[in-house]
Amino acid sequence: MSIALAVEKNGELIVASDTLTSFGHTKVPPVLHAAKKVRRIGASFLAATGWGLYENILDDVLTRRKNLRLGTREQIFDFFLRLWGDLHKRYSFVDDQIDEKESGPFGNLDSTFIVAGRTGIFYVGPDMSVTEVQHYFAIGSGAQFALGALHALHGTKLDAETIARRAVEAAIDFDTYCGGEVQIKRVSRRGRPPGQAQKAK
Repeated sequence: MSIALAVEKNGELIVASDTLTSFGHTKVPPVLHAAKKVRRIGASFLAATGWGLYENILDDVLTRRKNLRLGTREQIFDFFLRLWGDLHKRYSFVDDQIDEKESGPFGNLDSTFIVAGRTGIFYVGPDMSVTEVQHYFAIGSGAQFALGALHALHGTKLDAETIARRAVEAAIDFDTYCGGEVQIKRVSRRGRPPGQAQKAK
C-alpha cells in the first residue's frame, strides 16, 4: 500500500512518501509509528511500497552490503537481481507465490519501487523491470491520485518540493491506505546540469 513518488523540475529532484503503516484494516497512528519508506543508498534514494516486511529486509540488506550504487539502470537492475537471490536464500520464509493463475514467466516481488538519483528517476516493477521515466512518477495504492496531482501541478510555477508534498497529500486525502506525515528527501544534483541525464559509466 502507501504512496511514494519522485518529481524533477528545474534541476531540483525530490523524493516523497507518506509514513502510514497498516495491518489489514488497522491503521497505526503516526504517534505510535512512522514507517521509513525512503532510504538513501549512496547518492540515490530508494522508495518502496507494498509489504511492510520489505522495511526489515531492506534494512538487513543495506547493513550487510557496502558501497552500493544505484546510479544507472544497469546498477539498479543488478541490485534487484541480487535482492531476488537474497529473498530465496537468506529469507527462507518468502513464499514463491502469488496466485499461479496470475503469474507470468517471471518472478514477482509483489511490490514496486522508485529509485531517484543524479541520473534521474527509475521505476522498478514487481517483475524487477527497470524503466527510466521523465519528470515524475508515483507508486503505491495512492499512485493514481498522486499522478493526477503531479500531472496537474508540474506545469505550474510551483517548485518540485511543493508539488511533491501536494501530490502525497492528495493520496493521503483520497486513498484509504495512505496516511501519516509527508516525508521529503532532496536528491543532490551536483555534477549534473539541469535536465541532462548522465551517461552510464
